[in-house]
Amino acid sequence: MEILSHLAIGFDVALSPANLGYCLLGAVLGTLVGILPGLGPTATIAMLLPLTFSIDPAAALIMLAGIYYGAQYGGSTTAILLNLPGEASAAVTAIDGYQMARKGRAGAALSIAAIGSFVAGCVATLLVAVCAPLLVRVAQSFSPFEYFSLIVLGLVCSIALSKASVLKALGMVFLGLGLGTIGTDVYTGDARFTMGLFELADGLSIVALSVGLFGLAEIFRNLEDQANGQTATVAKIGSLLPSRDELRASRGPIVRGTVIGSFLGVLPGGGALLSSFVSYSLEKRISKDPSRFGHGAIEGVASPESANNAGAQTSFIPMLALGIPSNAVMALMIGAMVIQGIVPGPLVIDKHPELFWGIIVSMWVGNAMLVVLNLPLVGVWVRLLQIPYFVLFPAIVAFCVIGTYTVNNTTFDLYLLIIFAVLGYGLSKIDCEPAPLLLGFVLGPLMEEHFRRAMVLSKGDFFAFLTHPISAVLLILAALLLVFLLLPTIRARREQVFVDD
Repeated sequence: MEILSHLAIGFDVALSPANLGYCLLGAVLGTLVGILPGLGPTATIAMLLPLTFSIDPAAALIMLAGIYYGAQYGGSTTAILLNLPGEASAAVTAIDGYQMARKGRAGAALSIAAIGSFVAGCVATLLVAVCAPLLVRVAQSFSPFEYFSLIVLGLVCSIALSKASVLKALGMVFLGLGLGTIGTDVYTGDARFTMGLFELADGLSIVALSVGLFGLAEIFRNLEDQANGQTATVAKIGSLLPSRDELRASRGPIVRGTVIGSFLGVLPGGGALLSSFVSYSLEKRISKDPSRFGHGAIEGVASPESANNAGAQTSFIPMLALGIPSNAVMALMIGAMVIQGIVPGPLVIDKHPELFWGIIVSMWVGNAMLVVLNLPLVGVWVRLLQIPYFVLFPAIVAFCVIGTYTVNNTTFDLYLLIIFAVLGYGLSKIDCEPAPLLLGFVLGPLMEEHFRRAMVLSKGDFFAFLTHPISAVLLILAALLLVFLLLPTIRARREQVFVDD
């Protein structure tokens, strides 16, 4: 019965008029950025991060959360109608969804995608409500040894699930960890890597870093893509009612996609994208007729759409319970909490229950809003694709610059914004993902803090990490995973040496 009293707190917060408005705003913006190719929730949340400084913490996080899971809904619309995924996780949906549209079943595909997304979102939110408090209780018994080892495992997992090469992803993590050390040492008061600049005494601005890496850098990349300035031909939507056979065939995939997404969303680096690929592969493998996939199989729409929404929702579990982000969006959510003066971690549920439970309940509210927004207004959303990108990007740039400046009211942050925008664009040219960098930057100070506390408690004994059972297991898992990831690279290098000889 305790969870009912907690949910009552959440409903009281989420159903307040102001928070309902922010939830609706997040859902609308999420749908919009999911539909428009090239933006995505990461870049959008990065650009909106400065605005969260001036509003209530619960309202800010409810809005940002709505953008994230709203983008999963919106991405499927253009994937089905145009074969143009607005969000990366919707790329799998486009495989069969667009083929259904070409056969005149676009409306049915959109309806099944919305139903699967809604069911998966509601179930995954229930899992967040049940599992996050349990994980908090476990985390409250953790010592600095366990926390340090858990962060190490999380960073290694983010490397494992990165699309770039292992060595590049590892380099991005170390770069992020290095950038996180810039500032004043909280224990000694010494300046570290500030180069004599007073503005760096408090460290790098997460707003300037994230908006530069994900906002402006994304604009530079989009300006290179001439397709953003072209109009697209929208498939005829037709009836939104799926047939009885389509509903029957979708039930199993929706359930399996929800289960897969709920599990993979918790893993660092997992979330919506990995969930959609895994669920689609499973459905194709267990199908009695795999040849149907790629030619308009309804299961190829129902399963990945359910999985990516479930993955988006359950990725909040480690962020809310442990203060450890599972992907770049969750890292930005933690940044929003830090801006508001809230220390992420297990104590949030006790010190800020209205924030914790308000976010969870708002997910149910937001999912209901998204069903209403997506199907009746699908024609309006798709017409937005006809707006040339060169008309949109000046406003986006201005928004990035103004938002970054207003956080600290200093031009130094604008210089940082430019530096990180150029860095982010350059990283994309050498196929390096910025997400591991952001995770390393956010987790770096926390990792250092727990390491130094552990060293004080153990009197400088490094082997103490292995004498604590949970810490030892986490470190061993991280080491085994890292070795497993590096083996193909080492084997390829050895084969190349033998060939050269």
